[in-house]
Amino acid sequence: MYRFVDEYINFLAVERGMSLNTLEAYSRDLNRYMGNMEKRGIRDIQNISSDHVIGYLGGLKKSGLIPTSANRALAALRGFYKYLILQGTIKENPIAHISLAKTWMHLPDTLSEDEMENLLNQPDVKHVLGRRDKAMMELLYATGIRVSELIMLTINNINWQTGYLIVMGKGGKERIVPIGQVAYDHLSRYVDRERPVLLKGNSTTVLFLNRSGRGLTRQGFWKIVKKYAKKGGIMKKVYPHTFRHSFATHILERGGDLRSVQVMLGHSDISTTQIYTHVTRERMKDIHRKYHPRG
Repeated sequence: MYRFVDEYINFLAVERGMSLNTLEAYSRDLNRYMGNMEKRGIRDIQNISSDHVIGYLGGLKKSGLIPTSANRALAALRGFYKYLILQGTIKENPIAHISLAKTWMHLPDTLSEDEMENLLNQPDVKHVLGRRDKAMMELLYATGIRVSELIMLTINNINWQTGYLIVMGKGGKERIVPIGQVAYDHLSRYVDRERPVLLKGNSTTVLFLNRSGRGLTRQGFWKIVKKYAKKGGIMKKVYPHTFRHSFATHILERGGDLRSVQVMLGHSDISTTQIYTHVTRERMKDIHRKYHPRG
């Protein structure tokens, strides 16, 4: 059964152009799934039923797997079985009617507008690295782009005349996102003043550089965010993705429409974006409980 996994991963790499990180994650998830089926005594992929899949997913939940990983495992299975149907390998999809994703839906960690303001004000703008960090964090919050997209940005991704960012997202899909005036001002200053200092004579179009004049890593940026969250006394767990979640939530809370948020985030399916409407509903309940006389 493992050969079907190998064929599917190859299909995602060649036909869909998925990133190496996503391919590795899907490969782990699907091989773990096949291992579980083998332990159940199943050797033929056509003998896997919906009950087997539900049992497997239930086992993941009991094992304490975090919701994001569990949802990714489910997404991997959905794509895998669609592929098998298209290839004619199986006739019935055992996962077609499983709606466990809603049960497992995990509300993203977000910061309030005040908490985000606090975090964004932590960099010491008297220093070069502080002004770089300020520009990065303002841009991340202003655009909702992924950290992986942030560190891959080049000077050529900025349209200064229109105030837009050209982002290359998952699967090589390009999208255009407005930068916003505050982020634009900090970014412009960084490019004009701080970036040439950090460049140290190197030749690169990478936008955000470390103190050695090379591009930042995801881990490097995460350390920066954790440092400022601690400095600001923010008690919530803050991750690089928190900027993206907060971006979407704050726009929707202020009356933005879901379709626009979907486009800016680069979600191919609006159902992925709809999770943020759950966040805003939770926020409304909190406000109601706090301020309504009978809350």
